[in-house]
Amino acid sequence: MRRLVSVVLFGLALGAGAALSWRLLRGGRPPPPPTPAVVERVREVARLEALDVSLYKKVQFAPDPLPADSVWGDLWGWARHSLRPPRGRAIVFGDAHLGLDLSTLGPGRLRVAGREAWLVLPPLQVRVELKPGETEVLGSNLDSAETAQLLELARAALQREVESDAALRGRALAAARRGLSGLLASLGFDAVHFVEALPALPAG
Repeated sequence: MRRLVSVVLFGLALGAGAALSWRLLRGGRPPPPPTPAVVERVREVARLEALDVSLYKKVQFAPDPLPADSVWGDLWGWARHSLRPPRGRAIVFGDAHLGLDLSTLGPGRLRVAGREAWLVLPPLQVRVELKPGETEVLGSNLDSAETAQLLELARAALQREVESDAALRGRALAAARRGLSGLLASLGFDAVHFVEALPALPAG
């Protein structure tokens, strides 16, 4: 009987020691940094490139005649557009970069409480870069200035398409949230909430 009691007491002591060690280890984690320090760490990321997408688009361009500085210039422009109208067709390739500009993030977009953080993300930005070396000209009698116009129209059209693509925007936002969640987890936060507006501060 005495031996059984000793075994029970030893087991209880072992369990209590394990619980105490767990509490000490848990309590030994350094607390997350205060809000200003967290804001500074997020700002260091500057621009978070969340998603890169390769694109292409078939475009055509027929510019209107531009007014000239002289009668002879106007006559030449009219003759060119009448006898050999300028037109260009091409397949334009480019890359779209979807990301967040975190360099201007302020305390008004971030709140911390214990090991939880609430973050209001800045608007998603889209930047399209063309690849002129991969452009396939299908037919063109445009001059260099008109060709530049055609390429800019293609870039703007690609940007509008990406900005209106809900699926691409959703993928980019999901990737951005994963990246920021990982950053904040490395700072000691257990939960990160992405919200449209910061929650109200508790009364008192």
